[in-house]
Amino acid sequence: MPGNIETIDFQGLPALRLSTSAGASAVVALHGGQVLSWVPARGRERLYLSERAAYDGASPIRGGVPVCFPQFSTLGKLPRHGFARTANWSVTEQRTGDDYALTTLELSDNADTRALWPHPFTLELTVAIEGGRLDLELEVINSGHAPFAFSGALHTYLRVPEVEECRLEGLYGFEYRDALDDNAIRRESGDVLRVESAIDRVYHDVTRPLLLREDGRALGINADGFPDVVVWNLWEDGIAQFADMAPTDFRRMLCVEAAAARQRIELAAGESWVGRQTLVTL
Repeated sequence: MPGNIETIDFQGLPALRLSTSAGASAVVALHGGQVLSWVPARGRERLYLSERAAYDGASPIRGGVPVCFPQFSTLGKLPRHGFARTANWSVTEQRTGDDYALTTLELSDNADTRALWPHPFTLELTVAIEGGRLDLELEVINSGHAPFAFSGALHTYLRVPEVEECRLEGLYGFEYRDALDDNAIRRESGDVLRVESAIDRVYHDVTRPLLLREDGRALGINADGFPDVVVWNLWEDGIAQFADMAPTDFRRMLCVEAAAARQRIELAAGESWVGRQTLVTL
């Protein structure tokens, strides 16, 4: 029995539900081109989605995998994380097979984006599920006649049973910028990263896959094309700043993001760039 893709209403927003014959599923909202749910085959939900998230069609949706483009965080003059996560994307491809389901969504420049960032572009986000695997591929195409530069990320919110019991492996020896300590530059000295307080770090030029261990499970996290890894959880005091998160939700999530944050990526006219993040249950 092949996989399936159906159009659904998710909290009042149009979305796609992908499913496979083995029982894997994902939900992708057209608002923001955002993956909101991923359940691997014979597994449970692996993405955090806030119960207080806004679904008004204008605000960012808190959780899942927001697409940050053409700016990461506040590293520029645009609104935080750019405009892609609040734009309406369109579906350009849907494919299923015996053990997979895949969809591609597209966002191109329009009058609203050009008012903020005066560059012609096309984004293509491909989401594929297969057994215990979620593949995300973001392609950025410079469709204009002049070069541009951008930063961005796949801002992945992972759902965890208890963040203090998590161990993130694979970052040893990499340099990082600590946003919670005046952007100090340090080098990771531990074989395992434990999150026991607020954390907001950008790890630079990460060349190894990561492994998140928690509750007797392991999740492989691999990126390609994105040079940086962001690890983020603002803990109890920080989460109080967010009306769209419950006060104790910091215990149930950890952001491990594939990012291009330290240096902007430059694209000449007609060029394209591709970045990927893959999550695999182990």
